[in-house]
Amino acid sequence: MNGRVVLVTGAGRGIGRAICRRFGREGAAVMAAARTKNELSETRRLVEEDGGECSIRAADVTATEHLRMLIELSEEKFGRIDVLVNNAGAATCEPVKDLTPVDFETMMRVNVAAVFYACQFAWPVMAANGGGTIVNISSMAATDPFPGLGTYGATKAWVEAFTRGLASEGKQVGIRAFGVAPGAVETQMLRAAFPEFPGSQALNPADVADVVYSVTQPSMAHASGQTLKVNR
Repeated sequence: MNGRVVLVTGAGRGIGRAICRRFGREGAAVMAAARTKNELSETRRLVEEDGGECSIRAADVTATEHLRMLIELSEEKFGRIDVLVNNAGAATCEPVKDLTPVDFETMMRVNVAAVFYACQFAWPVMAANGGGTIVNISSMAATDPFPGLGTYGATKAWVEAFTRGLASEGKQVGIRAFGVAPGAVETQMLRAAFPEFPGSQALNPADVADVVYSVTQPSMAHASGQTLKVNR
C-alpha cells in the first residue's frame, strides 16, 4: 500500500479506527474523518505510533458539503484517493411502532445518503487516476435483523445493493466496490444497543479491519460487487 491514499469515515473509534491503523501499518497515507476531533486525534496518535501516516479532519457525513470538502482535501493534500471506506454509521434499536422520525431520518442520512454522496464525489477523482476501491460497511442485519433492527437493516440492504451497482459501473473506469458486513463487533454502538451482549461472541474491530484491507488487494480484482460476511 506504499504511496496509496485511504479515506475513512467514522474513523474516531471502533471499526473506523481499526481500519485506519491497519492501512497505516501497510504504508498507506490515511485521511481519517469523524465528527469528534479529540477521538480523531487519538486515532492519529495510534496510527503514527504504529509507524503510519495519518491526517485528520472533523466532518459530519450528514452534511453534503462536508463530504465534498473531504474529497477535495484528500485530493489537494495527496493528489489522489485510492481507497474510500464508508464506515460511518447510525443505528437505533427500536420496533417500528416506537421509532422516532429523528432516529429514522438520522439512519437514512448517515447510512444511505452519506454513502451515496461520498461515492459520487470520490468517483471522478478515482477514475482520473486509473481507478480505486470503494468499501462500504454493511451489517449482518441487512439479511438477518434482530427485532428492533429492521429499519437499520433495511438501510444496510440498500448499501449492499448500491455496492453491486457501483461495481457494475466501475468496470469501465477501474473502480471496484465491496461490502463488508460484520455481525456483532465490540464497539460503543453495540453496547449502546445491546449492553448485555456476551463479549465472547463479539468480533474485535481489528477482525473487520483485516477483511476491509483484504478486499483492496489485487487478488480480489475479479470479486468486485460482493459483500463479505464477517461473524463468529
